[in-house]
Amino acid sequence: MLEIKGLTKCYGEKKAVDDLSLRIAPGTIYGFIGHNGAGKTTTLKAVVGILDFDKGEIRINGVSIKDDPIACKRVLAYIPDNPDLYEYMTGIKYLNFIADIFGVSPEDRKARIEKYAGLFELTKDLAQPISAYSHGMKQKLAIISAWIHSPKLIIMDEPFVGLDPKAAHILKGMMRELCDEGGAIFFSTHVLEVAEKLCDQVAIIKSGKLIRSGTMAEVKGDDSLEEVFLELEDTSC
Repeated sequence: MLEIKGLTKCYGEKKAVDDLSLRIAPGTIYGFIGHNGAGKTTTLKAVVGILDFDKGEIRINGVSIKDDPIACKRVLAYIPDNPDLYEYMTGIKYLNFIADIFGVSPEDRKARIEKYAGLFELTKDLAQPISAYSHGMKQKLAIISAWIHSPKLIIMDEPFVGLDPKAAHILKGMMRELCDEGGAIFFSTHVLEVAEKLCDQVAIIKSGKLIRSGTMAEVKGDDSLEEVFLELEDTSC
């Protein structure tokens, strides 16, 4: 589903991401963890085609993000850590706008909006301008917009920030459902307890370099993910 080979991104003399390679297979929830400034957001933005990179290759469904970014973007969705929505629109107009971009049929968009807005208890608020939404409501709207075209790959940067416990639980269920249907999730998080319980695989990055990756069992062994992460943060160069 997603293959990253030798990804390198520099800002001047600093390597924000240094020769990073990962492979995320269909059906996988893949967690991406590291301290602030480790290179997580840079990696995610490169994967979705927002940020150019200096070396390496990123392929989605076998297609290069550099060679054919439109084809790649048709099958993915991206939720940044601080969703920048069109606040002059109402919630429903925004969702229809996104559905139009991806060519979602009227029947499919109606069913998906009803389903996900109902789950997040946002239905009655869709007629309101987004400018009137709280941060949590904006986050829920961004999640619904990401799912509206049934993407095969969803990239998320700290998706649980701003969500109440019920909404976070709903999002976890949506993530697992998408992967059970053959999709894949690649997301960054600082909430290590969530990553440990939810992820099939995980990668730990420090100063732009991958320091450990694999299945959750391989990465953490008999310890907690938090213990492993803190140990690697202290000992890795």
